[in-house]
Amino acid sequence: MSLALVIPNYNHSVAIKETLEALDHLKLPCYLINDGSDDKTRYLLIELAATFPWVTLIHHPFNRGKGAAVTTGLRAAYKDGFTHALQVDADGQHNLDDIPAMITTSELHPQALISGLPQYDESVPKGRYYARYLTHFWVWVETLSFDIQDSMCGFRVYPLAATEALFLSQALGERMDFDIEILVRLHWQGVEVLHLPTQVIYPEDGVSHFQGLWDNVRISAMHTRLVFGMLARLPQKLFKPKSDQPISEQREGGQVNHKEQQHWSRISERGSYWGIKFLAASYKLGGHWLCRAIMYPVIFYFFLTGRQAREASLAFLKQVKELEPEHPQLQDEISWRHSLKHFIAFGNAALDRIDAWCDRIQLSQINFPNRELLADQLDAGQGAVLLVSHLGNLELCRAISIHQKRVKVNVMVLTQNAENFNRVLKQLNPDSSLNLIQVTELGPTTSMLLQQKVEQGELVVIAGDRTSSNTQGRVIYAPFMGKEAPFPQGPFILAGLLDCPVYLMFCLREQGVYQVHLETFSNTLKGPRNGRMQRLEEAVHHYSARLEYYARREPLQWFNFFDFWRKDSEIQRTKHQAEDRTDK
Repeated sequence: MSLALVIPNYNHSVAIKETLEALDHLKLPCYLINDGSDDKTRYLLIELAATFPWVTLIHHPFNRGKGAAVTTGLRAAYKDGFTHALQVDADGQHNLDDIPAMITTSELHPQALISGLPQYDESVPKGRYYARYLTHFWVWVETLSFDIQDSMCGFRVYPLAATEALFLSQALGERMDFDIEILVRLHWQGVEVLHLPTQVIYPEDGVSHFQGLWDNVRISAMHTRLVFGMLARLPQKLFKPKSDQPISEQREGGQVNHKEQQHWSRISERGSYWGIKFLAASYKLGGHWLCRAIMYPVIFYFFLTGRQAREASLAFLKQVKELEPEHPQLQDEISWRHSLKHFIAFGNAALDRIDAWCDRIQLSQINFPNRELLADQLDAGQGAVLLVSHLGNLELCRAISIHQKRVKVNVMVLTQNAENFNRVLKQLNPDSSLNLIQVTELGPTTSMLLQQKVEQGELVVIAGDRTSSNTQGRVIYAPFMGKEAPFPQGPFILAGLLDCPVYLMFCLREQGVYQVHLETFSNTLKGPRNGRMQRLEEAVHHYSARLEYYARREPLQWFNFFDFWRKDSEIQRTKHQAEDRTDK
């Protein structure tokens, strides 16, 4: 990797000297582009280029726009043999202390574009701050993803080979539309976009060259072109062969389809904190029905663009259909219509979850016939473990139990979006007593923490149907829907270490009413060291049998949208093969 700096400048005479002085210790070659500045600024730039020998000054005879200046710098760097270029604005907005982190990330992901994710202080003009979200929305539409979290930050590292290929094939806007357009088109080209949080300020004496009317017209026209470009690309995106891969996944000596090889938790989560927050804001404004009106287009979008989840849904439903040909929910041959119903069921469950956390679904609306089984345990001040799954809507049961009994519930989660969801729920209902514990694996530290929770009479909730990405190889295979499936050892080992009663809980919507199924799993999973593996296998087989029983009753409430039966050893083997090919 060889890196150069690119700094566009148009009449920025106040901060450019301080910017170059702050960059001096890096001693990185720098292309400083004078984009037709006035005489005062031009003379200053000539003086600065003579002061700092690592600066190469390039002049535009007249002002062409920020995009044109950045393009000139990027192409000059590529022509001189550099592989990457770091764009920095000349007005002092960017936190230059973040440059080492940007470089390190680029070294780890040399084919990706690394972009700053602005963290603003009170200096940001409110109009420009909120206007950015309109552009964010259109970029998400144009890319059919949430991969680009901010498209307007000019603090980014470009991979120059991909950028030059784009310049040779496409004419880009030359003014304030450039930063947005190049990011979208590089994403279309298959370049991965990674974000690093960075502080951005608006100096009091800063100069803005944003032309309110004309730049907004240019940006609107650009978004129009990109939307039509997205529509033209949509059939190819939806129906392209599996062998098609983005540039960022190609390697010398062959191609590696990372998404097919990845563990489920390594697959990028579809959605973001701001997407969830937008749904919550809609809920506050218009309640359940406004949320539902917004949700259906979103679900349909995820259905269209989520090929891997769609295929996993079809595979699962076909497996159920094979076991129960006359299943009342799976009439006729399994097709995309069944899969779409599967996605819609997931969306409906999410809305019911929000209703529950906001006290709009009461315990009386739920059929919970043997709730005393757990209530007596908690009333005695004794904690317990709930073994749960991603079948049905257990969030609903947890929420209502907390509202009714003020029980402290501790939930193990493996994904960031679970934490995002919790942050939003806390805003909707600040009295929530849910404690999400985000972990990558169930180790000794986690065990000690949860032991304390159980001793305090609290509930510990652990899902037993997903392996952690860091515990591959520590699984037990058990029959599930007619095939062997890997189940994690961790939840069952942890339940044994906690030495307390263990219950199974499923919450399913049946005939329009939520039914809570609570079963005693074991008084304790603890036992002598001898025979521990046999006890683990028996526990996992018991769990998988009950999970299959309820999943066959309500297959559309199975919310594991990935290949559930994939052998753990295959994930490890293909991962190592990919790493070996990359090293070569």
